[in-house]
Amino acid sequence: MDIKKFPCPSYIIDEKLLRENLELIKSVIIEADVEVILAFKSFAMWKSFPIFREYIDYCTASSLFEARLAVEEFGNKAHTYAPAYVDEEFDEIMSYSSHISFNSLNQFNHFYSRTKGKNISCGLRINPEYSEVETELYNPCAKGSRFGVTSDKLDDKLPVGIEGFHCHTHCESSSYALERTLKHIEKKFSNWFSQIKWLNLGGGHLMTHKEYDVKHLIKILTQFKKKYPHLSVILEPGSAFTWQTGVLTSKVVDIVEDKGIKTALLNVSFTCHMPDCLEMPYQPEVRGATIGNEGPHVYRLGGNSCLSGDFMGDWSFPEELKVGDVLVFEDMIHYTTVKTNMFNGVHHPAMGLWTTQGEAVLFREFTYEDYRSRMS
Repeated sequence: MDIKKFPCPSYIIDEKLLRENLELIKSVIIEADVEVILAFKSFAMWKSFPIFREYIDYCTASSLFEARLAVEEFGNKAHTYAPAYVDEEFDEIMSYSSHISFNSLNQFNHFYSRTKGKNISCGLRINPEYSEVETELYNPCAKGSRFGVTSDKLDDKLPVGIEGFHCHTHCESSSYALERTLKHIEKKFSNWFSQIKWLNLGGGHLMTHKEYDVKHLIKILTQFKKKYPHLSVILEPGSAFTWQTGVLTSKVVDIVEDKGIKTALLNVSFTCHMPDCLEMPYQPEVRGATIGNEGPHVYRLGGNSCLSGDFMGDWSFPEELKVGDVLVFEDMIHYTTVKTNMFNGVHHPAMGLWTTQGEAVLFREFTYEDYRSRMS
């Protein structure tokens, strides 16, 4: 990938790496006989969708706009789930959805009658009260969770119209976490499996991670389907599709020092362009640098917004940084591109694709008008 052929800053996808992920996911679809669909909440750079369509057929939406994007840009209706639907949007959501999962029995009872005759398969989100996600911000089964229905709230017979269960309890998790989770799902909800047609196991299945045991994933999914052959099994990972497929480029614009701490100020922002780093939190890899302060030249990296906490550190570099140096943040495509914002009106990174033919395709550059139009 020749990053010099793109503006700086830019999010750049490497098509070769993307296709490698898609090929692995396709192999899981075939060998496990399951549906794996793209979750827009992780990635929605729609100009790359023609590549995805060579490998998968469907996607999952969490809002009206995502569902519309599924139809207009991906070419198929969405599997839609939202924590709460509102009356004024629901008819339009139905027009873009093949499946709609409801977060509560209240929501199902309120909206189900409107889905009749619309060729929509309705489901209910369930909460198995078990998740191995350690970061509370991302744990959907934490005490007091607003997500899903626990088994004690269901009668022996499901309400007419519920054809599936939707469950999401993972975040960049392993196949072994899924195996343990499936035991809890079965324990809590298998009494109703005979009454449904499909089970959506949500996202967080990081099957393209180099340490992920794909053979084990296929094994447990195959075993599960043998026990419940009438159930269609759906997985909707987000990160797995674009894991380690692209970068965010940035440039050093100043270097400041206080109390012995050097900070390299960049033309990108953690809070605006890499918000997951602050939310999770995690420290991303920077090309050519080592995380920590063991090396010869140690710097914090600071963003260009006014937020005092818009920085991370430390990184150690083999040479002193200087103004104008280009720094490359690795693995900055999943979740990052969909969660960006224009706080402070800071310049938004461009978006592009480095093709397998060695061409730099610029999807989008952002201008003042993009900022202005969001404000009013």
